[in-house]
Amino acid sequence: MPCGYVYILGSETGTLYTGVTSDLYVRVMQHRGGVKFGFATKYGCKRLLFKQEFVDIRNAIDREKQIKGWTRAKKLDLIRLENSEFKDLAEQYGWLMIGPHQSIEEESLKLKSRYKLDRDSSRPKDGHSE
Repeated sequence: MPCGYVYILGSETGTLYTGVTSDLYVRVMQHRGGVKFGFATKYGCKRLLFKQEFVDIRNAIDREKQIKGWTRAKKLDLIRLENSEFKDLAEQYGWLMIGPHQSIEEESLKLKSRYKLDRDSSRPKDGHSE
């Protein structure tokens, strides 16, 4: 079984979203890029406020269900335990790391192309959101 993460994202207006994933970096980038439409995208939840890693994804899924059943106050208390200042724990995610023989412009174009392909593949064929 792959490992898993439970995470809580927050919006600028204070909306919280709880999710689970096997790849936290990719999932946060998807939320930030609006790749998949859903609650987090609709309410602008892009800041990673809490994360918890599990050796087994099934345990992460169980924990996500538990947290989703909590009150907002209890979720905020959980975040405060690990992140009392409510900082974005993934503020460095998405930074372009390049080597000495790479061009920033070329790598930026590759990255933009990759995100465009990801976004195109997540859209329904008729061009409308679900």
